[in-house]
Amino acid sequence: MWKEFKKFAIKGNIIDMAVGIIIGSAFNKIVSSLVNDVIMPVFSMITGKIDFTNLFFALNGEHYATIDEAKKAAAPTLNYGVFISAVIDFLIIAFSMFIVIRWINKLKKNEKEAPPATPTTKICRYCQSTISIKAVRCPYCTSELTESN
Repeated sequence: MWKEFKKFAIKGNIIDMAVGIIIGSAFNKIVSSLVNDVIMPVFSMITGKIDFTNLFFALNGEHYATIDEAKKAAAPTLNYGVFISAVIDFLIIAFSMFIVIRWINKLKKNEKEAPPATPTTKICRYCQSTISIKAVRCPYCTSELTESN
């Protein structure tokens, strides 16, 4: 089992996955900072200086000025402002991934495709066996083959 795992790990599958997860984690931090520190303040200014991080409902019926006050009072809250920020995070990440995948697909399309390989075998029309394209007699059914076979 150890040998199988070692062979699997050395193939590069685990290393590729680990690199992808690390880059994804770093990218998530960048996008979260972009949303929280750049987009949300501008969006808040446009919507009348609404601070999305403090948009919440206290489920105990009390009114609190901030989420921190509600947490200090141990009040259950429905933090829909944080949810809005998370949705914007997701949309930015999804759009970014769409752009990256689109770019990669465009690069793949630009690579020249290899010309199709010339066939080296054909099918005997009598016994349906696969035979060499140069064969003049089928080695399986011994039928004589013409150029059209």
